[in-house]
Amino acid sequence: METKEPFETLVSRHGPVVWRVCRAVLSTSADAEDAWSETFLAALRAYPELPATANVQAWLVTIAHRKAIDVVRARSRAAVPVASLPEPPAHRDVPHEHDSPLWRAVAALPPKQRHAVAYRYLGGLPYRQIAGLLGGTPEAARRAAADGVATLRRTLTTTDTTTVTTSTSATISTTISTTTSGVLAETDRTGADQ
Repeated sequence: METKEPFETLVSRHGPVVWRVCRAVLSTSADAEDAWSETFLAALRAYPELPATANVQAWLVTIAHRKAIDVVRARSRAAVPVASLPEPPAHRDVPHEHDSPLWRAVAALPPKQRHAVAYRYLGGLPYRQIAGLLGGTPEAARRAAADGVATLRRTLTTTDTTTVTTSTSATISTTISTTTSGVLAETDRTGADQ
């Protein structure tokens, strides 16, 4: 039975070959150094399972090639510095909608109520799925949504109904009524969960 060489011996013997592979694939020395280091870190982890009869140099070159490609891919996804920032990204939301009384009221809800209202009326999820996300029963999810709606109704009756109506119809969903008194009226129904 053959015994394997110590890993340090492999590094000293095959390190220059691995370096040349990394340097050939990558354009800068810094990137090649990263790939070289990653190659030997990966090889160190896998070396105990490598058969004693394996072609170690071919094995290391294969790892080096893959690590060099990983570096190329990572560099292609990296941010590129620019002199001036481009135009801000367009949002799907109505401009300044998050400054509306409706969104301030939603943000003021306790987290469980806010999430239940959002999942039900923005995401259209049934209560049993909401219960799975929040933890608890469908009845508890229904109660949290109902409590959130009740709080929103109380809060929004003191605000400008025109602002709320516009914001509601533009952003909440078609399942929500466009008047302040009808906001989230769907929770009043007692029918089966859809």
